[in-house]
Amino acid sequence: MSGAEIGALLALPMLGRIVSGPLLAVWADGFRLRRTAIAILGLAMAVGYGTAGLVDNFYVRALCWFVGATAAAALIPLSDVMTLRLSRRENYPFSLPRGCGSLAFVVANIGMGALLTMMPADIIIVWIVSSSALIALTAWLCLPAEPVQLDGAQVSKLARFQGLGRLAKNRVFVCAILGIGAVQAAHGFYYGFSAIAWKAQGISESMTGLLWAFAVAVEIGFMWVVEPWRKRKGFGAFPLLMVGVSAAIVRWVLMAMEPSFWWLWPLQTLHALTFAATYLAGVEIVEALSPPKDHTAAQTLSSVVAAGFLIGLATAASGQLYDAFGAHGYLAMAGLAAMGGLFALSVRRQVISALR
Repeated sequence: MSGAEIGALLALPMLGRIVSGPLLAVWADGFRLRRTAIAILGLAMAVGYGTAGLVDNFYVRALCWFVGATAAAALIPLSDVMTLRLSRRENYPFSLPRGCGSLAFVVANIGMGALLTMMPADIIIVWIVSSSALIALTAWLCLPAEPVQLDGAQVSKLARFQGLGRLAKNRVFVCAILGIGAVQAAHGFYYGFSAIAWKAQGISESMTGLLWAFAVAVEIGFMWVVEPWRKRKGFGAFPLLMVGVSAAIVRWVLMAMEPSFWWLWPLQTLHALTFAATYLAGVEIVEALSPPKDHTAAQTLSSVVAAGFLIGLATAASGQLYDAFGAHGYLAMAGLAAMGGLFALSVRRQVISALR
């Protein structure tokens, strides 16, 4: 596959989430239990990704990849909605299971890297199909029988679409998810070009891997230690979001200056604020701004904006920025994070009121 084909294959599911995300949210809320949709999406991942890895025709592969990637992305807000509800009922911090997700990311990367030193690249297909099937099996057998609607009532498809429409027309909700999404999307340059920029500075691939792993390790520490402490101290979600905004502006401005290898380590600790703090604050704010019956739609819309459309655009623009300005392209990401902060500040009063 050419670079252009790979780029198109990766970008299409991100951009397609504008349509697929809301549709899947409405579909998922049509079941009686939350785990049903999660299990079906796990199977869709296995089929989509597995078939994409086995076929040779680009268009068939792109279609199958779209199915797998779309299912994978839809699992995140569905899992968040369920975990938020259970964390409140069972009295544990939402950040603890979310931190397990970050730890699984590190383990999977290390495990897959080790396997690829001993086995052919086709092992990736076995890995991802097995992981996806395990998601489906775990959802079906291990997740609690949590109802979609607490009162057990079935909501019609028309009513679910109307709830989606109300959220899309709500200025406060839209400004909030645009603010959260812009800060998350500002990671686009880092995700796509940090390794390339560091290599140009003479930093080896092995050190790049350690820098990335260190950032995720700090993120896990934040979720497991700092976030529960924040909850106990009553530090609100909106101030936490603004801390994430400030950290993002500082991080990307300093990254644009091409800091030396040793300065990169303290800068990588900011990932706990630019990603983890923003993510956790965002989930809490989105839940507070939406009625319980629309929580799935609300978290999905936020995910569509942050992890879909905006980061898709930011990633696409990052290639042009890197070609034209090198590491100075990070400055555009600092500007995007600042824009997110302005969106959030424009609805500050309403968000804080909803969180009370």
